[in-house]
Amino acid sequence: MADLILGISAYYHDSAAALVADGVPVAAAQEERFSRTRHDPGLPGQAVRYCLEEAGVRLDDVAAVAYYEDPALKFRRVLATYLGAVPRGAASFRTSLPEWLAWKRSTVRTVRDGLAELGAGRVPEVVARRHHESHAASAFFPSPYESAAVLCVDGVGEWATTTLWHGRGTSLEPLAEIRFPHSLGLLYSAFTYFCGFKVDSGEYKLMGLAPYGTPRYAGLIREKLIDLKEDGSFRLDMRYFEYLAGQVMTGRAFEELFGGKRRQPEAALTEREFDLAASVQAVTEEVVLRLARTARRVTGESRLCLAGGVALNCVANGKVIQERVFDEVWIQPAAGDAGGALGAALAVALERGAGRPHLGSGRDAMSGSLLGPSYGARETREFLDGVGAVYTELDPRDTPGAVADRLAQGAITGWFQGRMEFGPRALGARSILGDPRDADMQSAMNLKIKFRESFRPFAPSVLREDVKEYFDLPQESPYMLVVAGVAPSQRLAVEESADDVTGLDLLKVRRSTIPAVTHVDHSARVQTVGEQDNPAYHRLLSAFKERTGCPVLVNTSFNLRGEPIVNTPRDAYTCFMRSNIDVLVLGDLLLEKKDQPAWRETEDWREAIPLD
Repeated sequence: MADLILGISAYYHDSAAALVADGVPVAAAQEERFSRTRHDPGLPGQAVRYCLEEAGVRLDDVAAVAYYEDPALKFRRVLATYLGAVPRGAASFRTSLPEWLAWKRSTVRTVRDGLAELGAGRVPEVVARRHHESHAASAFFPSPYESAAVLCVDGVGEWATTTLWHGRGTSLEPLAEIRFPHSLGLLYSAFTYFCGFKVDSGEYKLMGLAPYGTPRYAGLIREKLIDLKEDGSFRLDMRYFEYLAGQVMTGRAFEELFGGKRRQPEAALTEREFDLAASVQAVTEEVVLRLARTARRVTGESRLCLAGGVALNCVANGKVIQERVFDEVWIQPAAGDAGGALGAALAVALERGAGRPHLGSGRDAMSGSLLGPSYGARETREFLDGVGAVYTELDPRDTPGAVADRLAQGAITGWFQGRMEFGPRALGARSILGDPRDADMQSAMNLKIKFRESFRPFAPSVLREDVKEYFDLPQESPYMLVVAGVAPSQRLAVEESADDVTGLDLLKVRRSTIPAVTHVDHSARVQTVGEQDNPAYHRLLSAFKERTGCPVLVNTSFNLRGEPIVNTPRDAYTCFMRSNIDVLVLGDLLLEKKDQPAWRETEDWREAIPLD
């Protein structure tokens, strides 16, 4: 039997489990997809069960369990932070200390006990890895490179907030680190909080808001908040931040610096928020570029691997690629803490002698990040029949064309195919799709489908073979983690009157032949789709191109605001019925909203049922 290592991340946010067989990822999923609690931080028991079932094994068959960070070292950092913040940190210290003393500092034992309660067999040895080691392993070991520079940037792990590594073969050598409280991720989160969004989940909103503003505060950030060196190293002026005290990110000093109080959540966005977002984004890009140049100089490598929460900043990633700092860049699709479960498992697996068998294939080891559960046609039909749903079962050869026809006619379509994605992006397995040529599609999807802020941009999926015709993208972007400009050939002349348009009114200006996925700065967060990566999705894009001449679709995650991406056919049908999605495709089963029975909400909408 293969040498199996189970990886776990838990107890902060986005808990996940991953299973590695002889160094190859075979299954991985976030707990939120099963529990339906967004960013579920608990022990990923359901995700563990899935991973074991996918591989047809029990815990008895697993050689070791790898936890993604060192809880004892993290406790020492937390304790030192609170003691250093006395008396301001006293309230937070009193709140959190009992939890740390009760179980958090001995999380390895907590994980072991939790796994035992699953009743899935004898629990093997549980070992802790360092947080940034887990990120680095997730970035390098599945990458297609024999050797590479590895850069990990996030909020904080135990002590490290930024680390540089040199990956060669089956080894990772740490080269440099920046330590807490000096953190690029926490700097970005401070602005996320100040602009009224939720820390650890609203950072992508801030990134999407940035193109609406001008970076007029960037100089002030450089002057007052961050002392940035030429090599990318930096220190923050902690007089302006409150996170050392543990309660909030910013306080009075931040308000005085930026001319007013923090925006309250759901309050109207103003020019100040647009400009703050643009400013911290500009500074973040500058830091990442300097770090990348240092990584190139120190390692001598021509390839770069990225992980950590800041690696989800697609605009900064795009800048590194556009500046040609490296010849190639590979980004772990689950770059945040969920991916730490996979990285921890890989670190232990390779330490135990596993290899990297995918090297030489020209492909990474992530299987298109399609590492989650799938559901067969029989169980899907049984569910649909049980709720009285009306559907048509298509010949598999006809499915792409039938769906492409509806998309071309303007139908917003829920697309549910095969194994679920691992990581935060929908990549054509659990996606809501639309026609990018429709100028009204962006606002329709935001307001009528996702029920979210109108400024939020949507991403395009494009056939890999056609990407250069539509986007200025020097390399592939299979995981939707790179922002690139829309190609000049697809841009439209903008009327002079539009030069005076500002703020959210910029949404009304049509800028390209694919307006639904063109942001106000002519950029797009691109996913390139190859036939090997996701055959079913590639066939759909090809069919859409045959009918329209356009090889691009709008692709957004299959969920409503505040909910995790759908996992099961039940999740998908419920989301379909609770929104204004027109068409739902579950494998080769096609459902149209107009044909469905009336919908009735229950107290727990997951159990909602159609009316007879």
